[in-house]
Amino acid sequence: MHNQIIQYIIHFFQGFPPELTVFILAFLPLTEKVALAIGIAGLHLPAWEAFAWVIFGNLVPITIILGLAERFHLMVSKNSGFFGAAWAKALLHIQNKFAKYQKYELWGLFIFMALPLPLNGGITASLIAFVLGMPAKKAWPYLVAGVIVSNLITLAVTVGLIKIF
Repeated sequence: MHNQIIQYIIHFFQGFPPELTVFILAFLPLTEKVALAIGIAGLHLPAWEAFAWVIFGNLVPITIILGLAERFHLMVSKNSGFFGAAWAKALLHIQNKFAKYQKYELWGLFIFMALPLPLNGGITASLIAFVLGMPAKKAWPYLVAGVIVSNLITLAVTVGLIKIF
């Protein structure tokens, strides 16, 4: 099943340069954690090149979200009437739910990001940083470090598996 999904992804992007394929896969939330493995094992990019494209692809949405989330929040809460009030209420509810995790702050964000597990990638981590009220300038270096560590783990597993099999 997994092999079929990977083959489908490779087939879907067959008209694209492999570097662009890896970048796009790293940019998307559902494929960001497998982009490196697909780049190396499926598209036969050199490991260092696939690693660089994945890092770049992971950092673009993180930077966009951290840079725009606060502005979006202010715009919606001030200019959107009922939706703005509902948005502010929902955000406050989420912040209250996450309050117990605020003690971990930036290191918790780093660990969350560094684990190469599905759905805890850059977009999710950026949104968590916003919801917890972490300043973008403080959160960004921890997210970058988490992206690098996560992809180094994925790289070690991918290259190790290729050499074993």
